[in-house]
Amino acid sequence: MIYRRFGRTGLRMPVLSAGFMRAMHSWQPFPAREIPPGSQGNFDRIVQQALALGINHFETARGYGTSEQQLGTALRRVGDRDSYLLQTKIRPADAPEAFIADFHDSLGRLGVDRVDLLAVHGINDYRSLWQTCRPNGCLAAARELQRKGLAGWIGFSGHGTPKVVLAALRHSGDGGFDYVNLHWYYIWQVNAPALEEAARQDMGVFIISPTDKGGMLHNPPARFIELCRPCPPMVFNDLYCLERPEVHTISIGAARPEDFASHVAALDLLGRSRSLLRDIDLRCRGEMAKVTGSPRPEALWAKLPPWHSTPGYINIPFILWLANLVRGWGLEEFARRRYGQLGRDVYWVPGNNGGDAGRYDLGAIAGRAGLETAELGRLLAEAHAMLSGPEL
Repeated sequence: MIYRRFGRTGLRMPVLSAGFMRAMHSWQPFPAREIPPGSQGNFDRIVQQALALGINHFETARGYGTSEQQLGTALRRVGDRDSYLLQTKIRPADAPEAFIADFHDSLGRLGVDRVDLLAVHGINDYRSLWQTCRPNGCLAAARELQRKGLAGWIGFSGHGTPKVVLAALRHSGDGGFDYVNLHWYYIWQVNAPALEEAARQDMGVFIISPTDKGGMLHNPPARFIELCRPCPPMVFNDLYCLERPEVHTISIGAARPEDFASHVAALDLLGRSRSLLRDIDLRCRGEMAKVTGSPRPEALWAKLPPWHSTPGYINIPFILWLANLVRGWGLEEFARRRYGQLGRDVYWVPGNNGGDAGRYDLGAIAGRAGLETAELGRLLAEAHAMLSGPEL
């Protein structure tokens, strides 16, 4: 395994981390005695395989159903507490006392007396940013837990807009944040400014869900496979992330012990893959430009307002990004699944779809993006026809 300094934390971090959302038995918490032995046995084997490969950073969250409980059971069988780095994540709350209570409950589930990394889970909007960063808020509470020796370093994760993420990164009260769990990968470059800001502040950078939210690359479409040759798309994305010096580790959400194998094999190319990545990137950009007129799927993102500033709360930049992923790179299953989450109060996919776009005057928004009103309407209608309906 390859290790990197995790920003100013100084932790020796493996470039591959083990995320424990997919391995859990259920999204609903269960007492340990009610978790089927087969599910727990699989979880135990994932932990043991990770350690055998040198992957000794384990990441979970209070909100991941039985994950903390099952990880705690597996870690008791590991024994040596200093043989791994443990991270959990707690959602912010209006009352920091609730955040602290949730943290102590998580410690109990995990069966440990401390975590190495504690993240505020879900700075997704300005409300959660306020809950976290206000005076005597959840960040202050996390720092108090740190002073008591219960948490080593404090970070955050989130699905917020780039402005929200940057505001959190730049927050300096209560010592700011030591690291960030960031969504950034080949198909999703919107958070590139956040990646650069984190590097300027010497923060640890943990790329989360690069395979699943990076395009469901465990099951890539034929067109994207062809564009990424000779690398499988998942390997290309791993290398693309890890070749960036700002990135210290990426998450592998293993559901089975064997799920680590392809990611570990990709590390053989790390440090000597830049020309290969450049060729694949140029091929992907060329195909996207040929089909959409722009080399990147998020080309219009910065020119469009966020969903909460759009009539009908339509998430126009997100919709056009998804449509371009299908048109340029064939990522239809991924795009349709994400589009299907719009309008369902899913905090990581906010806003509404474009089904009712024709009811609203989008002329000013179109003008800001350099489009005619009719052209924007056509793009949204085409995207809705392409992406709506039963999920694949």
